[in-house]
Amino acid sequence: MKQFDAIIIGTGQAGPSLSSKLAGAGMTVAVIERHLFGGTCVNTGCIPTKTMVASARAAYMARRAADFGVIINGPVRVDMKKVVERKDDVVGRNNHEPPNWMIRKPNITVFKGQAEFENSHTVRVGEQRLQSDRIFINVGGRAFIPPMPGLANVPYLTNSDMMKVDFLPEHLVVVGGSYIGLEFGQMYRRFGSAVTVIQRGPRLIPREDEDVSDTVREILEKEGVNICLNAECTDVEKRDEKVVVKLDCNDEGREIVGSHLLLAVGRVPNTHDLCLEKAGVNTNQRGYILVDDKLRTNVPGIWALGDCNGQGAFTHTSYNDFEIVAANLLDDDPRRVTDRIMAYGLFIDPPLGRAGMTEAQVRASGRKALIAKRPMTKVGRAVERSETQGFMKVLVDAETKEILGAAILGVSGDEVIHSLLDIMYAKAPYTVIQRATHIHPTVSELVPTLLGDLEPFSY
Repeated sequence: MKQFDAIIIGTGQAGPSLSSKLAGAGMTVAVIERHLFGGTCVNTGCIPTKTMVASARAAYMARRAADFGVIINGPVRVDMKKVVERKDDVVGRNNHEPPNWMIRKPNITVFKGQAEFENSHTVRVGEQRLQSDRIFINVGGRAFIPPMPGLANVPYLTNSDMMKVDFLPEHLVVVGGSYIGLEFGQMYRRFGSAVTVIQRGPRLIPREDEDVSDTVREILEKEGVNICLNAECTDVEKRDEKVVVKLDCNDEGREIVGSHLLLAVGRVPNTHDLCLEKAGVNTNQRGYILVDDKLRTNVPGIWALGDCNGQGAFTHTSYNDFEIVAANLLDDDPRRVTDRIMAYGLFIDPPLGRAGMTEAQVRASGRKALIAKRPMTKVGRAVERSETQGFMKVLVDAETKEILGAAILGVSGDEVIHSLLDIMYAKAPYTVIQRATHIHPTVSELVPTLLGDLEPFSY
């Protein structure tokens, strides 16, 4: 039995920072990692996918070069092995760093292997038993594999597997029309694959407003991505060297024949093999660990951070989880999960930046509100770049004048959203940013103009 002041299970976004903070406060810390250091973001999520998105955009812009008066002789070709090599190089510079500095850091001991609870104070890693009065679970999540008939007999890919694909699929069939599926769909279409996206519901990314879903669909279809909506996958089979997905589309049978199949139908937490029941830690029906506003579980001395707690499936929310736990534990600073404003991006091109409430959520609340919307065709930066698809939309509380939510789908939307997000955190009235003078010519300069067009929300 080895005794520590703290045990951290998992080295995703929250784990390494928390270990450093605790060790800096003089605690002895055990860090457990069973696979790759850095978690999903570094290895199979944000960093590698956005690196490949950048390569796909380079191919896209090269094909559009003539639109800008730039002549490229011969067809544009994509070397997928080079694309993957570049991605691996970027990933390698990130996922090798945590164990090196952890090993050098005083008070931190790294254990490699599967963690299993023996009780609420003891964790086993192989033949070693670790004990602590403070245990932090940061095990992340993985791709959900649906119970689709025939799937056991057909080769398929997940977001993790796609990171190893160093060739160009002839026809990539993507099951799932949400964030992960759409990013990969556009990416591989730009690389040169035929792409079909299958969505069981009536529109893409259903958590977004309809105008966002419709515009994203238009963007992808304009680039040649085939979108199948209201399509229930009833069966999948291997036919010669092809993959066949059978669909029920509005009570009509249909087949999609592709060369490769990508499953992008959601994520599940990596809590199934921790033996949480031995520690008495409660989870919901989907396996997410139940936590309070300070990320404490029902068991005193055990916290859950990152994707496994269901409080946000993003790198930035995972890091904020670390900040909340550290602030409460070490700094006497009562930070809470409910202080956080939900914000995220959809990294297709052009990207979507989202913050706060959707229009549908505002409608459901019944509150008096103001709304403004501006097409990207009226944004100079978008016109200059010949990328005018999308729009900017903002929602404001009519009584407090505080910004309730915003969506910016268009050039630099994932960056511009932060100007609104910061005002929301300040709880300042929208007039603060409306009266600001922004730099011309940028996308941000149209935010004050957008806010000047606010009108009463109609129900």
